[in-house]
Amino acid sequence: MPLGTLDGDPPPFFRQGPSALSKLVFFSAFAILLMVADLRFQIAQPIRATFATMLYPLQWAVMRPLVWAQSGSQYFQTLNTSQNKEAAAQYKLGLQSQRALQVEQLTLENTRLRGLLDMRERIKTPALAAQVLYDAADPYTRKVIIDKGALAAVQAGAPVLDESGILGQVTRVYPLVSEVTLLTDRNQAIPVLNVRTGVRGLAFGESGARSGALELRFMDANVDMVAGDLLTTSGVDGVYPPGLPVARVLKIERRADSAFARIVCDPVARVAGSLHVLVLQPLTEQIHARPNDSPVPIAKSKGGKP
Repeated sequence: MPLGTLDGDPPPFFRQGPSALSKLVFFSAFAILLMVADLRFQIAQPIRATFATMLYPLQWAVMRPLVWAQSGSQYFQTLNTSQNKEAAAQYKLGLQSQRALQVEQLTLENTRLRGLLDMRERIKTPALAAQVLYDAADPYTRKVIIDKGALAAVQAGAPVLDESGILGQVTRVYPLVSEVTLLTDRNQAIPVLNVRTGVRGLAFGESGARSGALELRFMDANVDMVAGDLLTTSGVDGVYPPGLPVARVLKIERRADSAFARIVCDPVARVAGSLHVLVLQPLTEQIHARPNDSPVPIAKSKGGKP
């Protein structure tokens, strides 16, 4: 294009526009004016409310994934916390249940020990406290093992009782432990006395399979005995001290075809649940030999003859 055809005049003002500094000053003043007007007259409040209302659905849609992620994380965190608290509560409940059982067991044991001490104060026979370790292995006998033996001066044949009454008799003695045959063993017998009538008898362990009862044998069919009578040791055997509770009459069967009554008794001692017992010295060991009587001098007469 030839140079002469170019227009050398500057463009008009409205085409060139204001300068950048003028725009900065103008828009700064306008912004200050709007801020002052909004502060004084709240002219922008409706505009903000309109834009906020129009943008709310978009904001809600954009925030949903974040809210769902937070809710899911909070749910799993709460579930984990709840499970941990439940496990801790179950553990504490187990401990409390165990402690409650221990307290109940200790209370029962304390009551039985007090009864055993009371029984020891009532009897005058030397006694040794012992603890039942376990039942004997033979299922056809009624025997237990106690934790006192020959080293503790336990003797074979020694009576054994708990806080309620006679439990059995020591049948075997080892250095550290002893074997006690219970009254309800079928091979065990004990002389008894009816406290109400004074009738004596012999109680045997019932021959049934571990029935836990006693049978009063060889008693006349018309014997004066009723259910509930208390039977104590008679002391005629030289083993059991007299007056110790043995059993109570449970039932009496009188048959016309038999000269004897069948009398079933219930032991007063806890033959199946005793833990602490007293081992008495046999009655024969307490009877000392009487000294020989000294000869009586024969009086002589004055003549030197008797």
